[in-house]
Amino acid sequence: MAIKPERSPDTKEVAYNSERWALLWQFREKASSLISALETRHIEAIVHGSIARGDVRKESDIDLFIPNPPSSFQIETTLEQAKIPVETRLVIQASPNYAMKGYIEIDPVTTVSFPLMGLRRVEREFYLFSGEANLSQLKEKTRAVGVDKRLMLIQPTGKGHTESSILGREEQIAKMLGVAVETVLDRVHALMKRDAVGRTGVFVKKEVALDETFEQVLERLAAENPAVRRRLKI
Repeated sequence: MAIKPERSPDTKEVAYNSERWALLWQFREKASSLISALETRHIEAIVHGSIARGDVRKESDIDLFIPNPPSSFQIETTLEQAKIPVETRLVIQASPNYAMKGYIEIDPVTTVSFPLMGLRRVEREFYLFSGEANLSQLKEKTRAVGVDKRLMLIQPTGKGHTESSILGREEQIAKMLGVAVETVLDRVHALMKRDAVGRTGVFVKKEVALDETFEQVLERLAAENPAVRRRLKI
């Protein structure tokens, strides 16, 4: 079932039971082990979304992101040496305005992604908007403030979290999260559009063959598609 934006102006307190706390620490332990493996080769990564905020559910994904990646070869070699299996490799570009990214799917719920092009400010700040945590924060059990797909602001508490709609409070939310107002408006627009028209497609989605690198696929797509070439120059 699709997650829909909520417009309730009320602040709701959510208390976690012991099962939900245990699930959170289990997810965070897995994210920590993956980030630790990457950092042995000085590849800094973050986890973002519910794992960073704390509002996990059984169906939550573990989404790791490498903001400043080395070559994809170094990332894949690091994972291989750490004996971390890889199921699928993809290049995805959400729209012509967004950077193309590489996605390494570890398992059905765990993904490592990284940009193959320069990120615009709103693209990098998306992770702050949704809530992000680095390895130190994971180990210290620090939880991030962020916004979920319902456009609800999740603020961690000792008992769980509070949640409230960000609609109509975009400037306030931007200041709270330390991001540009444009970043908040971009996410609101994207999620409200998805709610109105249903799940939207992506501009480019290609699986990387076993004998190809992410960079080779990007080069081929840029040669074939003028929109990809234009975005590559930003």
